Amino acid sequence: MNSDAHLLQGVFAFEGKGLHEPFPVDAGLRYTVPGGSVARAVRFRVVNRSDDMVCVVLVCDGSPLRYFPVAAQAEVEIPPRAVEDLRGGSTLELQVAAPKERAGSLVVDLSLDVSAGLS
Repeated sequence: MNSDAHLLQGVFAFEGKGLHEPFPVDAGLRYTVPGGSVARAVRFRVVNRSDDMVCVVLVCDGSPLRYFPVAAQAEVEIPPRAVEDLRGGSTLELQVAAPKERAGSLVVDLSLDVSAGLS
């Protein structure tokens, strides 16, 4: 069985729209799992460099999958088991919900192991 790593990572600026209004942070935080494959999270770490608590939302195929609150000026390491396996054709996106008109940045490191040849 072949396995490849795929990384969603970087530093991303944002301006909040409200804690009840998650929005895409950056197109680089979106990944579609190739058909016939399964993606599993290996590492998921988020650093919130803003002065407000934010919520990072994992969205799968347009629907929220998991919400992860991150305190102001804090970081979280999310256990890989907290993120479901993603089947081929699924699109994963990281979004953020932050207080309205409050700016900040996130440092994101989501490492996915993508295994081919699975059904």
